[in-house]
Amino acid sequence: MLENIYTELIAEHSQSKENRRQLENATITERGHNPTCGDEITLSLEIADGVIRDAAFTGEGCAISQASTDMMIELLRGKSVDEAKRLAELFIAMIHGEIDDDDELAELDEAAALKNISTMPARVKCATLAWHTLDTAIKHSDGDSLA
Repeated sequence: MLENIYTELIAEHSQSKENRRQLENATITERGHNPTCGDEITLSLEIADGVIRDAAFTGEGCAISQASTDMMIELLRGKSVDEAKRLAELFIAMIHGEIDDDDELAELDEAAALKNISTMPARVKCATLAWHTLDTAIKHSDGDSLA
């Protein structure tokens, strides 16, 4: 049963069109690429007063990378940049098998359903692509964008 929920969530998020679009008012845009399998995304964020007002992505890749990106965007809207960074660190730690406590992972919402990817080393980069791209975008942005 849990396997079915996991599969349905990935299918639903990987095929969703809501967050797959150009973001006209983006203040940060960052490209992420996984050379191992060819997955690539362009993540766009609209940040104002230190809060992610909107986010979207374009790109192509496997169902896991696309679903993970979609889940991340839904989770980030309305969060502060600092909170987004912390959530990215939590997600990456989960995928690397460093954190597996369901209570601690609950704040990842649907993205926590990807926890078992940690047992599939070949898919880890697929699941973390968007989250690493987010981390890079935050690090590369100038202080004015995040203030």
